[in-house]
Amino acid sequence: MAKRKLGPFMVESVGLGCMSLSYAYGTPPGDAEGEALLHRALDLGYDFLDTAALYGVGHNETLIGRALKSRRDEFILASKCSIRLGEGGIKGPRVLDGSRAGVMAVLDESLSRLGVDTIDLYYLHRLDPKTPIEESVGALADAVTAGKIRSIGLSEVSAATLRRAAAIHPIAALQTEYSLWTRNPELGVLAACHELGTTFVAFSPVARGFLAGGVTDPAALTDGDIRRTMPRFQGDNFAANNALFTAFAQMAADLGHTPAQLSLAWLINRDADLVTIPGTASVPHLEENWAARDIVLDPATMTALDALINQSTVHGHRYSPAMNAAIDTEDYPAAEAA
Repeated sequence: MAKRKLGPFMVESVGLGCMSLSYAYGTPPGDAEGEALLHRALDLGYDFLDTAALYGVGHNETLIGRALKSRRDEFILASKCSIRLGEGGIKGPRVLDGSRAGVMAVLDESLSRLGVDTIDLYYLHRLDPKTPIEESVGALADAVTAGKIRSIGLSEVSAATLRRAAAIHPIAALQTEYSLWTRNPELGVLAACHELGTTFVAFSPVARGFLAGGVTDPAALTDGDIRRTMPRFQGDNFAANNALFTAFAQMAADLGHTPAQLSLAWLINRDADLVTIPGTASVPHLEENWAARDIVLDPATMTALDALINQSTVHGHRYSPAMNAAIDTEDYPAAEAA
């Protein structure tokens, strides 16, 4: 498939979300394994890597900066600001700070950890309700002028917030969760992105591993795995969702694809402009995801997938109440299993 526009850049439809190399889904791999995976990604042709200051309290940025220093011209680099951790480190509370001073301080730390003078795409990781979006984007616009970043992105914001931000400075990309089981972007953000020329970037495109068959028993998730707090992976909700996955996996097998590949292909075929950033700590999964770029799904298959897994058939909200309170995106009411 042809490359897709990402702000001023052109990238493959499948990029790499790097979070799980440092954070979120249980014990991350060691640095040597993480570095090997990053190099394998570039060897395969991945050309868009996504990280954040939050991931591993800076570890993820440091890992990428060290591992790929000699290959910096082979990929587009994205990172994020506005979320930092307070006292207690990785287990401590999150602090939202989208103020001008907060944005610039975290950006300078990111540049240092990554070992670069400029970051290609720099996102506001979450909207800070204490700070007008105009102030946060204004700070990022100043960073563009200063040459510290090349383009601006937003994460987990509504269509209305995107439009306010775009009135201050062009927004190259907006990322939020999007997959068969999370359709929130269809409530307005996708349309706003098309209207404004902003690339939509789908994170968790295989439903945090669920649509890859990576979660068969939520009780087996390790301490520190953020999915343990997510309603869709709990109790009766998980049982109901797992029945959907069984049918989905059979569809994938019938088509000759893995479930992860079918999940990615649904997104890539659904919108010719969006970019996906599945994450993994496994080289075989990295290779599996990469192969999804060339899958073409016919209209009948797309319709069948839409009917099987959608906002009405999935049970449970995507986030816990505490996490949901920190996002600005439009939302569907969550169905709960009986």
